[in-house]
Amino acid sequence: MIRLPERLARLLAGLFLYGFTMAMMVESTLGLDPWDVFHQGIANHVSLTFGQVVIVVGAVVLLLWIPLRQMPGIGTVLNVVVIGLAADFGISVIHRPHDLWLRALLLIGGIVGNGMAGALYIGAQLGPGPRDGLWLGLVRRTGRSVRLWRTTIEVTVLVIGFLLGGTVGLGTVLYAVSIGPIVQFCLPYASIRLVSPQRTPVTEAGSPR
Repeated sequence: MIRLPERLARLLAGLFLYGFTMAMMVESTLGLDPWDVFHQGIANHVSLTFGQVVIVVGAVVLLLWIPLRQMPGIGTVLNVVVIGLAADFGISVIHRPHDLWLRALLLIGGIVGNGMAGALYIGAQLGPGPRDGLWLGLVRRTGRSVRLWRTTIEVTVLVIGFLLGGTVGLGTVLYAVSIGPIVQFCLPYASIRLVSPQRTPVTEAGSPR
């Protein structure tokens, strides 16, 4: 059984990589995943950075766990802070390329890296991200399917984010169709085997947020 310090190290590595690869997708300007369309849309209208919006939204979503009686883990709490800080760091150091092919490489690298980061985070098994915990709680409380609640929430934030000026494009579609398979491929190599392992709905969840 892997000890807690190693699990925490994997967790933090996964969270940092997740935020950094979010920044790669932002700087590609070719489209973001639904939640980041929402984050960027809000950032367009407030005096906060993209990463700060990620942190604030994560904290608000975590508050929505209370009526759902969801219990956060240490990974849930760290998720709220670390991903946003890493995203702002990435945006500050990544130079936005002018050439389309370089932006495409940045997008693809961001999506693949994001999937690898998601596998590291999920594999540490220290609690779901606040956004995934929201639909997990709704599934548990209502008895409806994962697909229904995940789709409803992500379509809602995507539409709101788009109306607020968030970037929707090829990257949005590419992320939607590829992130689940990437995480599922990487997860067996990143998962920590506990005494009583629990099945993670990777195909549906796709990411740790």
